[in-house]
Amino acid sequence: MFWLKKSITCPLDDTLPLSTPIKDVPFTVFDTETTGFQVATTDRLIEIGAVHMKGYEVLEKETFQTYVKPNRDIPPIISELTGITNEKVKKAPNSLDAITSYFEFVGKNKSAALVGHYVAFDEMVLRHEIRRAKQVLKKTKVIDTLNIIGFLSPSWEMRDLERYAMVFGTRIYERHSALGDALTTAYLFSELLQQFIDRGYKTWGDLLRYSDADARMMTY
Repeated sequence: MFWLKKSITCPLDDTLPLSTPIKDVPFTVFDTETTGFQVATTDRLIEIGAVHMKGYEVLEKETFQTYVKPNRDIPPIISELTGITNEKVKKAPNSLDAITSYFEFVGKNKSAALVGHYVAFDEMVLRHEIRRAKQVLKKTKVIDTLNIIGFLSPSWEMRDLERYAMVFGTRIYERHSALGDALTTAYLFSELLQQFIDRGYKTWGDLLRYSDADARMMTY
């Protein structure tokens, strides 16, 4: 007899017509902080931050932030980098509860996609935390700012979030804070969308087509 894992779905709106103008597409931009980079094995999620957007408008009043209890000590180097200490996460929710709350936030915006900077890492963090809870996250739609930068400026070498924000002249918030990095990413994404539109690409379908060949549909 097979044991079936419970599946979780990120409540994105997959009914949005491809002809929808980009300025009318809702997004949720997010970021995570962890105890380190080995998230498949020893490292754990310690913070999620997110902000809603409507097209290229950043909705600063619609934000989400939660610390996450990692059930392990946070290394001093990570506490120094992020400002997140063992004391701050002592009474925080576990990873599954935190992710569930984050998905509820996404659902309120009826977002068409999640957005991040090097979002593959943040996807991996969520995937492994959900697997540890013996559950499965169904496929979801994400857009990586790096993909759009690669389309707009293919000769550029990969740079970190702050350097890209400086190059594009967009706002920089508190670094290595999940909400701060989500806000920084949101304003960078806003500028990228405006440049994308200025080149004649106007619709949700255009964004999906040129940000990634298969719309970055990921299976967790």
